[in-house]
Amino acid sequence: MTGVLYVVATPIGNLDDISLRACAVLKQVSLIAAEDTRHSSRLLQHLGISTPSMALHDHNEQAQAESLLARIVSGDSIALISDAGTPLISDPGYRLVAAAQAAGVRVSPVPGACAAIAALSAAGLPSDRFVFEGFLPAKTTARRGRLESLSGESRTLIFYEAPHRIVECLQDMRDIFGAVRRIALGREMTKTFETIRLLPAAELCAWVESDANQQKGEFVLVVEGAPATDQLPDEAETDALLVKLLKYLPVKPASQLAAELTGRRKNALYDRALALHAGSAGVD
Repeated sequence: MTGVLYVVATPIGNLDDISLRACAVLKQVSLIAAEDTRHSSRLLQHLGISTPSMALHDHNEQAQAESLLARIVSGDSIALISDAGTPLISDPGYRLVAAAQAAGVRVSPVPGACAAIAALSAAGLPSDRFVFEGFLPAKTTARRGRLESLSGESRTLIFYEAPHRIVECLQDMRDIFGAVRRIALGREMTKTFETIRLLPAAELCAWVESDANQQKGEFVLVVEGAPATDQLPDEAETDALLVKLLKYLPVKPASQLAAELTGRRKNALYDRALALHAGSAGVD
């Protein structure tokens, strides 16, 4: 009989979050495909599980998929795990699961911890509709460009971020989403120094900047969605606001302030402010 590919969620911090079913599956399968066998060995030892394991990560997944599928077809069941949380959620495994589905192999999820969902459940922001964006680009220009493209998204946004980029990321969110847009920071979820804090972007950014301890660990950022379109000022009202601001401010700060006050995209307001400024200069 053909075996099964189990996609098994493991704890994101607190080892007691492993499910009874996950333990049973990890004990009964023929092989565990782990993102990092050295990391996963600590969990398996803690659980008293001696099932053989092999590494399956971004660099070898494509090459290993065929041999793993052959084992499943021959009757072996295999468990796929990542270093922490649910596999495939910003972790390796997609190629193997896609290949298994294409080959008609049964894929069975064993649900459990997921940092994105854990943070969303405790953030205090709307959770009925949300978008998971994973990690933003590491380079500043690309990261800011991606945030600009999401600035008008009305659904709650969820991001992962690395500790060495958390300050820059929050600064970019403050600048692009606006100082008053609320962001929940989830740090070290389920671990000893777990932190979950919801603040306006400017306040959260200042708090993290001022406390080096809040710049360590693994981060989930849950960002309030943009105001619904029907709540935004119409174009005539926005133009009137820009005209007033341009009397006292240059184009860039005028458009930034208008974006914070109206909830509209900063890039669009900058272009509109340039046009209004050019028009007023032409009249003079």
